[in-house]
Amino acid sequence: MRSLTDLRSDEIASRISSKIREIAKRVGSVKIMNFCGTHEWTITHYGIRYLMPEEVELVAGPGCPVCITPAYYVDAVVKLAVEGIRVMTFGDAFRLMGTKARGLPRNLEEAKQDGADVRIVYSVLDAIKIAKDDKESIFFGVGFETTAPATLGPISSRNLPENLSLVIAHRLTPPIMRYVLENYPGSPIRGIIAPGHVSTITGADAWRFVAEEYGIPIVVSGFEPIDVLLSILEIVKQIDRGEAKLFNEYSRAVKASGNERALKVMEETSDVVDAAWRGIGFVPKSGLILKEKYERYDAFRKYGIKEISKEEWYNDSIPGCKCTEITLGIAKPTECPLFMKVCKPESPYGPCMVSGEGTCLIWAKYGSSEFLSDIAGDI
Repeated sequence: MRSLTDLRSDEIASRISSKIREIAKRVGSVKIMNFCGTHEWTITHYGIRYLMPEEVELVAGPGCPVCITPAYYVDAVVKLAVEGIRVMTFGDAFRLMGTKARGLPRNLEEAKQDGADVRIVYSVLDAIKIAKDDKESIFFGVGFETTAPATLGPISSRNLPENLSLVIAHRLTPPIMRYVLENYPGSPIRGIIAPGHVSTITGADAWRFVAEEYGIPIVVSGFEPIDVLLSILEIVKQIDRGEAKLFNEYSRAVKASGNERALKVMEETSDVVDAAWRGIGFVPKSGLILKEKYERYDAFRKYGIKEISKEEWYNDSIPGCKCTEITLGIAKPTECPLFMKVCKPESPYGPCMVSGEGTCLIWAKYGSSEFLSDIAGDI
């Protein structure tokens, strides 16, 4: 028997969905991009797409930081691991594949199986504790603004041991949103659900440019199903009124100015640079590198590894894999010929099947039976 709370939530969801359907009939076709991988999880896990009228299409965005980490970085840390340097990183990055360059293991998981000292940690603070034995070590930092301050904080507080250096693969989200809006093919995006976790750091105002410069409604959303439904409703209401505004639905966690202390840590320790995104290319002002005064903590500089450049960047999409198109909301996982065939959760072939925020892994784990029936004959 369902609880009173569940019944009340169902009733609220039903009323919001009905209102969305009512407005959608007036405004016509609406494509909404949910930027964040966790929003994609909520939408898929709770079947929110099935509550939408045919006029409203929800597409995933580039909000999976592991999925967009260039293979170049994976190749670099795998090589260091094979050479005897201890490598520590998050669980998702542990399985992220490189290019298997020069006969190296494909990822850190394979390197560990071959005997390399690779550790999964929850944060750079765990890496600091492990590195107290004085062995040469690196921390492979992957993520958006949500995790960047945690990686950079020990540098700011001078709490990083001399034998521990960092590979910084952190990326910034507003620049990739701008890139998507300026390069998106096909029918236009008419609304955006902005990432909630990221916005706790950047602040809601970081997304105001979407409405003011591109004329697209944007809502900073929480992660409960009701949060997402309210965000969709706000977008279609704005379209119906002919408006384009920034709306902070997640005001219980997100301030307009963000986390000023975290932003200060990022500003003090790193510079913003043009940076590579896996399968996409270089995106202006979208990455971080350590400031010159902290170069002793930069693993690339310490071990003589060149930072990837625009001239040397190569398209690191995996042959046959549509992860790039899926990351940009151009394709669905079911449109990839490898999905749930060669590429499965237990044996990922492409990066979108590696991370818990990857659209392919989310669809593989939480897609409904109706959704999977289209490909059931081929599994």
